[in-house]
Amino acid sequence: MEIVSLGFRTDLLLLKLSGSEFTDAGDYVVVRTPDNPGFWWGNFLLFRTPFAPGDLQSRLAAFHAEFPAAKHVALGIDSADGVVGAEDELVAAGIEVGRDVVMTTSEVVPPSRPNDESTYRYLSSDDDWEQLLQLGLATAPMEVDEGYLEFSRRKLASRRALVEAGHGMWFGAFEGERLQSSLGLMFDGQGLARFQNVQTHPDDRNKGIASTLIHRASTYGLTEGGAKTLVMVADPEYLAIRLYRALGFHDTETQLQLSLPPS
Repeated sequence: MEIVSLGFRTDLLLLKLSGSEFTDAGDYVVVRTPDNPGFWWGNFLLFRTPFAPGDLQSRLAAFHAEFPAAKHVALGIDSADGVVGAEDELVAAGIEVGRDVVMTTSEVVPPSRPNDESTYRYLSSDDDWEQLLQLGLATAPMEVDEGYLEFSRRKLASRRALVEAGHGMWFGAFEGERLQSSLGLMFDGQGLARFQNVQTHPDDRNKGIASTLIHRASTYGLTEGGAKTLVMVADPEYLAIRLYRALGFHDTETQLQLSLPPS
């Protein structure tokens, strides 16, 4: 199954390692994560072409046929240029068009303002992983309800399983034993390493912690990890993208994710 987008290709790699299932339906790929049905980007359709005028209704029908119980709609386009196609039709129907920047590098530069006060290490204990859950809730972009909490716990279990199976490492910055910032770095075994969920507690931002953590994890990935290319996917509107560029990451592609939240 050939995937053009580096962003989706590495997404699908990690989903496959986590137990997700893929079905090639010709015009699109069906991605399912039975263990976490509330995970939008583990249960979606990845279309091979942009939207032509009039495609929206048939593609929505395809999604609902594949996921009849889903309250959301999640559609990807397997491309690298950020071209959606009939974007006006999608926007008029309430579809949210997300364009993330896929960034890559084969070497990193040290942060201009490193933080040497925190302790940097791998997550290992049950307490470390529980703190990672709480950090995710503290930085959540939405109100945390029971559904989101259940989604988060399932996602955490999947990430921990990947690490314990030897597919990558999860790194943390700590003040004493308190987790301040974290990220995952997962490897495809063929020279690519994909960053996962760079997040810093609101109380610990603007201290150089995240940039130091990313640099240390990147150095590990390009040396002990054996990676030749590091991949980072970032929101172009979020200030962290400047941090990634300053560390040596370059804009490579645009990843398209189209969603319709539950009404």
